[in-house]
Amino acid sequence: MKITILSLFPEMFEGFLNTSIIARAIKKEQVSVEVINFRDYTLNKHRKVDDYPYGGAPGLILMVQPIADAIKALKTERSRVILITPEGKPFVQETAREMAFSEEYDHYILICGHYEGFDGRIDHYIDEKICIGDYILTGGEIPAMAITDAIVRLLPGVIRKSSSNDESFEDGLLECPQYTMPEVYDGYKVPEILLSGHHAKIRRWRLKESLRRTKNLRPDLLQNRRMRDEEIQLMDEILIEESKEKDP
Repeated sequence: MKITILSLFPEMFEGFLNTSIIARAIKKEQVSVEVINFRDYTLNKHRKVDDYPYGGAPGLILMVQPIADAIKALKTERSRVILITPEGKPFVQETAREMAFSEEYDHYILICGHYEGFDGRIDHYIDEKICIGDYILTGGEIPAMAITDAIVRLLPGVIRKSSSNDESFEDGLLECPQYTMPEVYDGYKVPEILLSGHHAKIRRWRLKESLRRTKNLRPDLLQNRRMRDEEIQLMDEILIEESKEKDP
């Protein structure tokens, strides 16, 4: 897979691309990531890429020409061009998985915005709009890193499959609490079930605590969930336990 990031600030990606999982994936040639300054494609002799909007409005917007020409030069039949913008669809784990295992695309072009946004004609040159959350950032570089990280870690061989399968959102639930040494710290103990060696009971406990954590912290994730019989039973147990805690 190849990921191309169009940004006015390529230097922001130096640490991101040279550490941890991303760096290892690039070194093992599981993914290729390039960051291109779309200022290199401007026809303006002063390398200008922004200007005041027609009709009058505060701030500057990015001109269509540099970005459109960059897309034309980089896009292939297997490319998907993604504009990072607040008006895009929410980027969730399922989106990352669809992109990582797409049979249609093996090249993603991520466009990072700045200033007050893009010339509206950019819509004619892109395939999709994505947003990582309902808040405002200075530019699209941090979202581009988040999207790249979420995709790359799903690629075959980048991390152990068992590790990624148990993470939050993979099954539509938050991950259960995890513990390590020491068994007791400051009076707080590791749950006895995790020390029992009984794998079936441990699996059931983890699912139950995952459901409990999701219910209490992200109940929205359960609204449209089609629960299995075991999950319904565990949720009933959770509700009974919490009811007893409120009314001992």
